[in-house]
Amino acid sequence: MLLKINNLTVQYGKAEVIKGLSLEVGETEIITIIGANGAGKTTVLRAISGLKPPASGDIWFRGSKISGLRAHEIVRLGISHVPEGRRILAPLSVAENLEIGAYLIKSKREAATGFQNIFDHFPVLKERMKQLAGSLSGGEQQMLAIARALLNQPRLLMMDEPSMGLSPLVVEQVGRIITDINNRGISIILVEQNARMALSLAGRAYVLEAGKCVLEGEAGALANDERVKHAYLGG
Repeated sequence: MLLKINNLTVQYGKAEVIKGLSLEVGETEIITIIGANGAGKTTVLRAISGLKPPASGDIWFRGSKISGLRAHEIVRLGISHVPEGRRILAPLSVAENLEIGAYLIKSKREAATGFQNIFDHFPVLKERMKQLAGSLSGGEQQMLAIARALLNQPRLLMMDEPSMGLSPLVVEQVGRIITDINNRGISIILVEQNARMALSLAGRAYVLEAGKCVLEGEAGALANDERVKHAYLGG
């Protein structure tokens, strides 16, 4: 098992935002976490990446406990986080954004290989290297955010609402990118309000309501569950 969470509780002040959550991510697996706004999806990712320390519970990655580690230590272990809203550095160029993503790479040869891999999968970024990141389209900004995270050569990539604010055509493109990343052996945690997209891409799914996991199982089975259809798929 690549990642394992046991009985995770996360608080903001006295409010429990995550309440006793347990989940697992296998090697080369895509899992999705779906739920309404405020369900706690983003908080789960922030806890894994060290941005929000848990109040209780354990997070294990590749057999080592990581809950309590700082964010930069967790990145070094092989977990990358593409945050909600992309969070690119708009006043900097595409090249400068990517260089920040590559800060862990010490070897020039390794860096060159990493950048070439990025350009193979995101050729539009190679064409835009000198362009300011803030001037990119929404889809191109999402590609930049994903590319920046991949330069850390993660074993686990966490993606928070990658389809947010994108046209249906670009959402399809992002879906293909997610599948392609996974096919290269990288596990993915996908947080999405677009439940239909998320369930089509993932192997397994967790449904959060008010910080608790109320359903979990094979993504295909949950897509056909009447409760999920009614609450998240418009059925």
